Amino acid sequence: MKGNRRVVIVPCSGIGKAYGTVSREAAHEVTQDLRPADSQLVALSLLVLGDEAARAAVSENPAITIDGCKLACATKMVKESGGKVAQDVAVLDVYRRYKQFKPQGIAELNEGGQRLAHAMAEEIAATVDKLREQDGGTADA
Repeated sequence: MKGNRRVVIVPCSGIGKAYGTVSREAAHEVTQDLRPADSQLVALSLLVLGDEAARAAVSENPAITIDGCKLACATKMVKESGGKVAQDVAVLDVYRRYKQFKPQGIAELNEGGQRLAHAMAEEIAATVDKLREQDGGTADA
């Protein structure tokens, strides 16, 4: 990406919901393990509170939102904060593709939930790669 731009990942904050936990687990896997140099996590709560650094991150970089339910809070807050959503990911849509990974648990996901989060993280990492290519940030460019 140009300069030090990174893809911003904004997960759902659905506390007390398994899909919210899946979204946060996937976001952490992308930003900490799969694409740490190319992505950064922005907590939805910081956008809700109007945190200037969080708002700047979403307004200056492409964002991938991960929503745990139909309310799409992450997507809505990125847009309201002046950001552009390059890709919005719905946990339920990903779950429909991976029905064998039924997420359960809140504080700690069961194995199915962990596997669903990992599958989602892999898909999001591929999207990060595509966004970097579009922005001219690959080694091939």
